[in-house]
Amino acid sequence: MAFDNLRTTARAAGRSTTRTAELDAGLRRHMLGIYNYMASGVLLTGIVAYLVFTMAVAQTPGGQMALTAFGQAIYLSPLKWVLMLSPLAFILVLSFGVHRLSTPATQGLFWVFCALMGASISSIFLQYTGTSIARVFFITAAAFAGLSLYGYTTKRDLSGMRSFLVMGLIGVIIASLVNLFLASSALHFAVSVIGVLVFAGFTAYDTQRIKSEYYHGYDAATMAKKSVMDALMLYLSFINMFLLLLSLFGNRE
Repeated sequence: MAFDNLRTTARAAGRSTTRTAELDAGLRRHMLGIYNYMASGVLLTGIVAYLVFTMAVAQTPGGQMALTAFGQAIYLSPLKWVLMLSPLAFILVLSFGVHRLSTPATQGLFWVFCALMGASISSIFLQYTGTSIARVFFITAAAFAGLSLYGYTTKRDLSGMRSFLVMGLIGVIIASLVNLFLASSALHFAVSVIGVLVFAGFTAYDTQRIKSEYYHGYDAATMAKKSVMDALMLYLSFINMFLLLLSLFGNRE
């Protein structure tokens, strides 16, 4: 009898170990899929940004850069506000309409959003040197990787950070809008520093949240759409950290 109990316990332990291994392997595939989405979105944004820049500027016979008609339209006319605000419209559609959208539609909107974001930030190639853009990009990538790894591996519950991060984000947005009128370099510096800290916190928090939500047992269709939305959250943290760090450390043209 005792021997039978031992065998039963051993089988149960073996099933538990197998189940844990399957969950871990599934989680790794899930996280890898999200990072692939996010990295592909960043790549698309960079390609579109550079292509728009090349169409927006031309070299004069004297070797100077000048805006083309296309460049004047997207950088100097009221169209620039449409270009700047259109990504926000896509975020709202994805955030509030994801439950009604199909998985292909959600994925399509994500790629369109990344392309529009590239067009909206293409002016960085006019404002900063290519060397400083590349340097800050790799700094951002290294920081993002470290923060995401921390969020994935830490045993500390980061859910309590969310309310502070949201308040910090609202403060950054309000201060940025105010500084459009004040044009204060000191306020710009403070907003950039606080913004970097806020999006660094979101990177770690979102990584842990994505990991914990994997174990909730959503169906395949829901998980596919959640993968896109989670990639979008990480993408936004990366892009915003990059732009804020660029404003702090980028070399102006």
